[in-house]
Amino acid sequence: MNSVNQGDPNARNLRQKAEELLEEKIKNEEIHVPGIDEKKLLHELQVHMIELEMQNEELRLAVETAETALRKYTILYDLAPMGYLTLERDGTICELNFTAADMLGERRFSLVNNNIKLFINNDSLPVFNKFLDKVFDSKSKESCEAKLGNDNHFHDLYMEGIVTGNYQRCLLSVVDISMFKK
Repeated sequence: MNSVNQGDPNARNLRQKAEELLEEKIKNEEIHVPGIDEKKLLHELQVHMIELEMQNEELRLAVETAETALRKYTILYDLAPMGYLTLERDGTICELNFTAADMLGERRFSLVNNNIKLFINNDSLPVFNKFLDKVFDSKSKESCEAKLGNDNHFHDLYMEGIVTGNYQRCLLSVVDISMFKK
């Protein structure tokens, strides 16, 4: 009735700890069950219950750690002082942070699935198109400068992009260099 994989050292260690905790419980509570088979069955069930309790505690701690990391990286991404976007090859925005949305002059969630080229100044569009093609073709980090914004309020930007693995999406970082251009 052993529920753990005896080949796994962690499982053996977990079972050993559970058995030690059960022995401690038995000493403290003085559990008595007549008959050897019943005693063995009760022992196995109690050990298994303690194993599950220990696994539950490990899972709870793992979830807590994951949630803490998620909060940390969400804040880091969303509130970064530079714009971050994820683009499809044609320029469609898959994801972006609040800073990038502010640079585009729109609400963040209204920009998802829109094309970033709609926000590129007409004079900068050929440079941006060449940059985007080069990023996807070379699979290496590329950079360019372009004007980005809307309604005659454009920012001078420095952009760096690189294509990610199998998804074939461009990770784009955008820094406003308008102050340096003045």
